[in-house]
Amino acid sequence: MQTNNTKDATNHYLYPGMLFAHNGQCVITTILGSCVAVCLWDATKLVGGMNHYLLPLWNGDGLPTPRYGNVAIPMLIERMRLLGSRRESLKAKVFGGANVLESLGGLIDVGERNIALAEDMLRSERITVVSSDTGGNQGRKILFMTDTGDVFVKKVEKRP
Repeated sequence: MQTNNTKDATNHYLYPGMLFAHNGQCVITTILGSCVAVCLWDATKLVGGMNHYLLPLWNGDGLPTPRYGNVAIPMLIERMRLLGSRRESLKAKVFGGANVLESLGGLIDVGERNIALAEDMLRSERITVVSSDTGGNQGRKILFMTDTGDVFVKKVEKRP
């Protein structure tokens, strides 16, 4: 994807269960349903990063991976730190957590649990959430500009 203000930008597609951070100009794109993406941005260093997690909590079985929010959020904070950011400079934007898993009969709203985990962890890390677009019943396509902190969101309709 190229737009007028990102002609020289690097593009990165973020798959579920992954994270990516970059210092300088990069457009990170992902598509979310019940998953949540946390975007972190440091305006002083022009560093940005995003994770895309599927489930809120890693239960301790197997390896801790960014498929789980309680692993993905600390990993993203650490990646930002390694790129020169200080925790005090980080701002967050949170997206996703739609209720799109109707096949579960509404018993477990994974999206709501993913949202709650992001809010709780960011609050405990003392990282301010400056904007969010969460919940509902539509997926989202997210484009995050790592150098400006801008995020563009497009709602995705469910297919019949």
